[in-house]
Amino acid sequence: MSLALVMAAAEAAPPPEARAEIAALIEALAGSGCRFQRNGSWYDGERARTHLQRKYEYLLRKDLVDTAEQFIERAASASSLSGRAYRVSCQGREQEAGPWFRARLQQLRARAAAP
Repeated sequence: MSLALVMAAAEAAPPPEARAEIAALIEALAGSGCRFQRNGSWYDGERARTHLQRKYEYLLRKDLVDTAEQFIERAASASSLSGRAYRVSCQGREQEAGPWFRARLQQLRARAAAP
């Protein structure tokens, strides 16, 4: 690969803070004990992690994600195939995945900003 291509790829990558936030969001779901629904089927956190990581990697290859908000909107909220909203169920409380991930992102940022 030429140096120009390597540099272009490096410039297209999300900033380190965004990559860290996205990784933390994926891990938050995987380690939460919550279930994740896509296209009508429920999955455990590990299967959800694998699915979301694949979607994230696809978006990276297409240069379609630069922020955690874009990750939530473009990968973690709805099925790219069916358009159906993903859902998260934690301790019997079910909700759409988009708001669940946005709440986790707010928590991550609040912790990072705390002294």
